[in-house]
Parts: sequence; C-alpha cells; structure tokens
Amino acid sequence: MKLKKRSLLKLLNTMVTSILVVLLVSVAGIVISTKLTNGQPELFGYQLKTVLSGSMEPGITTGSIIAVKTVDKKEQVNFKKGDVITFKEDNRLVTHRISEVKKTSSSVLYVTKGDNNDTVDSTPVLAENVQAVYKGFTIPQLGYFINFSQSPNGSILFMILPGILILGYSLFTIWRTLRQLEDKYKNNTLPR
Repeated sequence: MKLKKRSLLKLLNTMVTSILVVLLVSVAGIVISTKLTNGQPELFGYQLKTVLSGSMEPGITTGSIIAVKTVDKKEQVNFKKGDVITFKEDNRLVTHRISEVKKTSSSVLYVTKGDNNDTVDSTPVLAENVQAVYKGFTIPQLGYFINFSQSPNGSILFMILPGILILGYSLFTIWRTLRQLEDKYKNNTLPR
C-alpha cells in the first residue's frame, strides 16, 4: 500500500513538474516570438491577430484570436468576392469580407464590408494593402489574454509567474523529501 502511494505521488510530481515546465517554455516562446516579429506572433506560418471590434460578428466575435495567412504580391490580386482579408488602413489592420472586386488596367481594388456592418467600407482597398487572408480559424475570447500578455505588465507577469510556481513547487518537493527522510531516520533510531 505504501509503495503504491509512493508511486502515485511520484507520478503526480512528474506530471505537475512537466506541466509547469511546458507552461514556462510556451510563455517564453510566445513572448520571444512576439518581440522578434514586432508584435506579430506566428504559429505554423499563420499570424495570430486579435479582433478588436464587432464588425465581423457573429462569425468572428470581439476579443477572439484569428489566424491569418500572410500573402505575397502575386496573391494580393487574386482574391474574389466572399474572401475575408486583412488589410492596412490608416496604420491599423482591418479584417473584412470582400463584397466586390474592381479591376482596372493598372490595379485591383476590393470593396469590403464587415459582416455586422450595414454598409460597405467608405474606401476601397488597394490590392497592395492586403496583408493576409483569413482561413476560418478562430479562438473566441483568447484575444483579451494575448493583449494583456503583450502589455508591459503582462509580459512581466507571464514570465515571472511560471518561474515562481516552479520554484515554489521545487521548495515544496524538497521540504516533503526532507520530512520523509526525517521520519525514516526517527523510525530507524527508536528503541523497540
């Protein structure tokens, strides 16, 4: 019975330690990736963007994380009506659906509209301003967490917290081991 309890505690100890290490490495990886890409973290070739408005609801809700695939110059002119694109407008990124494609002899323009908006966007999007295309991957509400983790306070918290948890758990494990050794020593030295 005692051996079974010890094996269970060892398994639990290994699992908790593994989870904490994975958490620490994951958070460090996200923070480093974000810093290296100037705030544009990528995962498997997709950029993760936080949705800041409700213009694309109900399909894409405010606070969601969406994955968009970066496009090159050749792809910028090949979108069609119904595609959801991310484009640069007034030094900010917007993700809206193409409602019309206008081709001229020298350029391609996309008329866009948020799914939740009543009218099309006031300015058509030049093809060269298209940064990425949305492929349908959304994680609701995670954007609030990501935005906080990218803030100065969030970066500090998410870099320090896993380390504190690992340190605290290590101290607890050392204390528990010392107690077990002390109990074993007492049991072996007592007269019978």
